[in-house]
Amino acid sequence: MSEQTVTVRCVPAAPCWVSLMARDLTAAQAFYGPLLGWAFQDGLHGFGPYVRAVLDGVEVAGIGATEGQWQPPVAWTTYFGTESADDTAARIRERGGTVAIGPLPFDAGRMVLASDLSGAAFGIWEGDLGCNTWVRSPGAPVWIELRTGDPFEAALFYGEVFRWDERKPDRFEVRYENERVVLRAEQRSVAALRRAEDVGAHWEVFFSVTDTDLAVRRAVELGGSAEGAAVDTPYGRVARLRDSEGGLFSVITPV
Repeated sequence: MSEQTVTVRCVPAAPCWVSLMARDLTAAQAFYGPLLGWAFQDGLHGFGPYVRAVLDGVEVAGIGATEGQWQPPVAWTTYFGTESADDTAARIRERGGTVAIGPLPFDAGRMVLASDLSGAAFGIWEGDLGCNTWVRSPGAPVWIELRTGDPFEAALFYGEVFRWDERKPDRFEVRYENERVVLRAEQRSVAALRRAEDVGAHWEVFFSVTDTDLAVRRAVELGGSAEGAAVDTPYGRVARLRDSEGGLFSVITPV
């Protein structure tokens, strides 16, 4: 990975969007805006207020807040592109996963919220919205990682759900490296599955920053917290953080 600004077309079966479900939309914007350099635009969402984070004129993430009595945990959700939300939802059920919501029409596409065999939540998106570009620059999501007790079982599940093995190998590749199952789309590493027992199974979002240590200090100043010290990895210097409402994410200075 590098710090260059590159626009990458999202492909089916690969990550295409990330969205935060917060309790307080204003507080979330006050935290992530200064930390990652985001501006915000109002958007549409079926569960309550929603904004899209904009970086250099490109939408890179979404933040929503629930209304009423329903207060789910504050968490980032990774969405994968698909040619058919109905077919993908059926494969999730067939392979033992859970479809919690959908397929439902949203904006210019259709959405599914689901969980895998270990309970890790993820989303499915069929359509153009959120699947046009993946901007590779500071402030944008550059890496998605599943932390789970059995990454090989998880790789089989996601591989069958998204038919990874049936994709063209010159555009889509799954391989094992650095103790991770790594997904590459259009010759770029976009996601990984790794063993982790420290927290419940989840997809963790990594946002690119120019200086990881500086980003940690800024996050704390904004009311967040650090989950341990920053560490160097084969993919760059990484720090795990929690936002001002406890939502977990990571920042990385890519190599």
